[in-house]
Amino acid sequence: QVQLVESGGGLVQPGGSLRLSCAASGFIFSSYAMRWYRQAPGKERELVAGISFAGRSTNYVDSVKGRFTISRDNAKNAVYLQMNSLKPEATAVYYCIAVPSYWGKGTLVTVSS
Repeated sequence: QVQLVESGGGLVQPGGSLRLSCAASGFIFSSYAMRWYRQAPGKERELVAGISFAGRSTNYVDSVKGRFTISRDNAKNAVYLQMNSLKPEATAVYYCIAVPSYWGKGTLVTVSS
């Protein structure tokens, strides 16, 4: 049974940091590129960051470059999103995806004072 389970979301003040984690099971994790998407209230889903199956290549949406870092640990079947200098516009549900097949249920990030 394929599972992607996100964790680490919560309430953080502007300028703060959060680290999201996504635990994968039920498929060969190291064979899949991984992505983090987010969906803010009333907005379309947006690609935030991606990482290649071996972790050698990463990409980010312009609005998070220099502040967010995607990483993965294939030994632990996990992918992470370190988010620094958070802004209120980062408030969204964050999803991890094993490209193109599998989606998690998301974790809510709220950036507010």
